[in-house]
Amino acid sequence: MSVYFTRASFQFLRDLRNNNNRAWFADNKSRYEGVVRQPFLHLIADLQPALAKISTHYVADPRTQGGSMFRIHRDTRYANDKTPYKTWAGARLFHEHHRQQEAPSFYMHFEPADCFVGGGIWHPGAEALKRIRSFLANNPAA
Repeated sequence: MSVYFTRASFQFLRDLRNNNNRAWFADNKSRYEGVVRQPFLHLIADLQPALAKISTHYVADPRTQGGSMFRIHRDTRYANDKTPYKTWAGARLFHEHHRQQEAPSFYMHFEPADCFVGGGIWHPGAEALKRIRSFLANNPAA
C-alpha cells in the first residue's frame, strides 16, 4: 500500500499557514511539490480504478493543470483576506460531462486537524435541485 500524505505533508501545510507569503512559498516550492502535490497526484491516479467500480462516468484526473487537484493559489481579487495560498490540499473527482450538465462529484480535503471526504452537487440550478428533491421524496430508502 502506498503512503500519500505523511507528517511532512501536514508540517508543510502548518508552516504555510504560519508563513503565507510569496517569498516563503518560493523558497519552499520544491518542498510543496515533494510532500504535498506529487503525493496527492499519485493518490488521485491510484483512485481511478476504484472510482470506475462505482461508475465509469467519474474521473480521477491526475494532470498537473486542469485535473482533479485544486491549485494552491487563492483567488484574492474580491476577498478581504489577501493571503496568497490555500493552507489545505483539495481535489474533486468529477463526472466526465461535468461541463455540459450538472452532476454530483466527490471531494477530498487534507488539512492539519481537518481531513474529510464528501460527495454531492455544488450549487445546483433550480431544475436540478427540483429533480434531486423529487427523487429523495419519492425514494426515501435510496
